[in-house]
Amino acid sequence: MNEIKCPKCGEPFQIDEAGYAAILKQVHDREFDKEIEKKVRELEKDKDNAVDMALLKADAKSKQDLAELKNELLEKENRIRTLEMKIELERANSEKAVGRAVQEKEKQIIELNSKLTMADTEHKLTVNQLTQSHNDMIKAKDEQIAYYKDLKAKASTKMLGETLEQHCEVEFNSIRATAFPNAYFEKDNDAKSGSKGDYIYRESSNEGIEFISIMFEMKNEADETASKHKNEDFFKKLDKDRNEKKCEYAVLVSMLEADNELYNGGIVDVSHKYEKMYVIRPQFFIPLISILRNSARHSLAYKQELAVVKNQNIDITNFENSLLDFQDKFSKNYELASRKFKNAIDEIDKTIEKLQKVKAELLGSENNLRLANDKAQDLSIKKLTRNNPTMKAKFAELEENK
Repeated sequence: MNEIKCPKCGEPFQIDEAGYAAILKQVHDREFDKEIEKKVRELEKDKDNAVDMALLKADAKSKQDLAELKNELLEKENRIRTLEMKIELERANSEKAVGRAVQEKEKQIIELNSKLTMADTEHKLTVNQLTQSHNDMIKAKDEQIAYYKDLKAKASTKMLGETLEQHCEVEFNSIRATAFPNAYFEKDNDAKSGSKGDYIYRESSNEGIEFISIMFEMKNEADETASKHKNEDFFKKLDKDRNEKKCEYAVLVSMLEADNELYNGGIVDVSHKYEKMYVIRPQFFIPLISILRNSARHSLAYKQELAVVKNQNIDITNFENSLLDFQDKFSKNYELASRKFKNAIDEIDKTIEKLQKVKAELLGSENNLRLANDKAQDLSIKKLTRNNPTMKAKFAELEENK
């Protein structure tokens, strides 16, 4: 007999073994079922919580990564658009600046060419006027010719030319200090090109701008010389020397063709054969220099303006070089930005690939939880007691006592 206390009234009462076993079986089955249900609910709850937590974390991480990637991509796109706009703006500004500079330069060149044409016209007019004003010097022509004929009679052929050069040099140096203080007048000793003239005259302004240069050749010969030369025989060489030494004018001071009325008449302009070339007798040596330099002074202001324009052209060239340098550097920066943009896109693709793997892993985890749930739902007393002799014996004993 077994004594059991009533859970309601608290009074003890006696019960035989069979009744006790039946009561124990009922209590045991109820508690075991409750425990199993509790465990199943806990497993389901843990499963649901784990799945929800994993999904929430994955979703949040995915959204955050995608948002960051979108922001980064948007920022890079904005930078590229900004750089492209800046390129267009710089290109437009540079084209406008170059266009304005070129138009201004062309306008100035046209104006200066017009002024130089006028100056050249004035120069020719001045030469004609001064030539006319020196007609009175022709009266002394015969005396001068007689003088040089006397020199020819006394000097050798070689010394004749040297004597004419000395005469011209003495004439110039006698008034150099007062009439030509800024002038250069020296013998041409540079024969690098194979030939040289006799004298070079150059004169510059106080600012150092050369406004006139003359290549002189002096020619003379004795009366008894077998082969007589003409002035025209020396024009080609004189023009060549003038160009090689970068002189503006060429002047032949000549005693040749003593009976030629053209050359005996005054200053002879032979520019129709060789540009800016004159033939004179020795008595016109100083007057011609004065005529040419006074005429050149009128064009000095234009040459100064031309120097300013040349400097402006250099500034434009420097601007164009700076623009090309900027475009080259900007092109390199653009290529670098493009590579970085491509790398960013590659990183986005890699991140998306990683997210796909995380998604696959989450789906795999969900599948495992589903399988665990299926196993929990398929749980039975028979499966719980399998390979457990003690529990199997207890359940068997309960079955026998029913």
